[in-house]
Amino acid sequence: MQPLLNACRGWLSGPGLFRRKGPVFRAVAVFLGLALVFATVSDSSVPGSPAHAQGRGFSFMRDTEIENTIRYYLQPIYKAAGIGIDASSVRIHLIRDDHVNAFVFGGQRIFFFTGLLMRAETPGQVIGVMAHELGHIAGGHLSKIRQNLEKAQATAIAGLMLGLGAAAATGRGEAAAAGALLGGQIAQRSFLRYSRANEQAADQAAVTFMDKAGISSRGLLEFMKILWQQDRLNGAGASPYTRTHPLTANRITFLENHVANSKTGAVDLPSEYKLVHTRMRAKLRGWLHPQDTLKQFPVSDTSLSARYARGFAYMKLSQTAQALAEIDALLAESPEDPFFWETRGDILRRGRQLTEAAAAYRKAVGILPWAALIRANLAQVLLETGDSDLLREALDHANVAVAYEPDLIRAWSLKGLAHQRLGETGMVYLTQAEVAIRRHENKKAQALAARAMEALPEGSASWLQAQDISFRADG
Repeated sequence: MQPLLNACRGWLSGPGLFRRKGPVFRAVAVFLGLALVFATVSDSSVPGSPAHAQGRGFSFMRDTEIENTIRYYLQPIYKAAGIGIDASSVRIHLIRDDHVNAFVFGGQRIFFFTGLLMRAETPGQVIGVMAHELGHIAGGHLSKIRQNLEKAQATAIAGLMLGLGAAAATGRGEAAAAGALLGGQIAQRSFLRYSRANEQAADQAAVTFMDKAGISSRGLLEFMKILWQQDRLNGAGASPYTRTHPLTANRITFLENHVANSKTGAVDLPSEYKLVHTRMRAKLRGWLHPQDTLKQFPVSDTSLSARYARGFAYMKLSQTAQALAEIDALLAESPEDPFFWETRGDILRRGRQLTEAAAAYRKAVGILPWAALIRANLAQVLLETGDSDLLREALDHANVAVAYEPDLIRAWSLKGLAHQRLGETGMVYLTQAEVAIRRHENKKAQALAARAMEALPEGSASWLQAQDISFRADG
């Protein structure tokens, strides 16, 4: 476990993180994932603050635990694929939807339907699907799709696809106005479909990557069988994933033969993978389907995943006392789990117990100082208290958040609000200019940078920062 964690280049590092003992602590850093189509993403933390709804009921969410565990999951597969991209630089985009789908764009952006994360029964299934998607990248299949996009006559569709990078970077709801094209409608577009030959090639590449990484292809086979059965029950191509990734009996036969003959075919993932997988599914289920969760996990179920799920379900249903009881019980057993502390902060913030929420978030960032999303939540809570003595602390956390994640618009906005309340006009303009340039509003960025330079000491670091924004906006 230790070498793989070190390979994450600091994403999973933090004071005391590796000093914990027992499977729960080892599991906390790992996770699962993979998924979807094209869309933008909000700056919100998943449980702490739900993402903005866009398009046809779709919403986009972020979560520190999920995103960084996915990077950990991906590291050996990316290394085996040899595509020149480190998993720590991958952007993870989560789309709140129960459909099963998955998509990788350019190797550096991974899009998820939460439905895939909850549907996958084992972590190996998610890893297998991701290896398959990387097989498309290695085979140059995405570049062929891009060529078809450039020829597309539907301007709105082509604009959505070709503008994906900019849209995902901004975090703006309106950038996803084309979200109405998501799901079944976009999946049926011919230029998004891979050929059967491409699917077979991606399967071959996937099992090669997994063999090289020492991971069994059994998960990919299991997942394909799940989709095959789903299509048989609901009609061919019922799954958005199989509409874009044609599923055939030959593909399943190939995977069966490979698993039976591969040296890694019978190799199981370490036990902590299963622990974090059940934790992930419980977390998402509790947040997305709270009523069903309370039926599925009665209070008589005292497993970690059941209590975690109930904690999120109670929080979503605004039952603060019950939610705290579940999370506090988990913290009593695992007092150094940063995500339990984050969840406690989320519960208290939603219950408007701001001072207590701030204390919980401070514990979380004390364990994970690089967690930009959690720091943004802490900064927001401190500002919401209205206590002027906490303004500098709020500003400090916002500054650290944007240092670790420069495109986190929400953190920039909180930083600007803190400067405003401190009466630092020049810094307010500078922060607003930073937001505008990231949203590709170049004229607005130039105007705000000019105002910032007028208010800031000429030649200071902040003045030079404003000048740099002005030059970038002019280019």
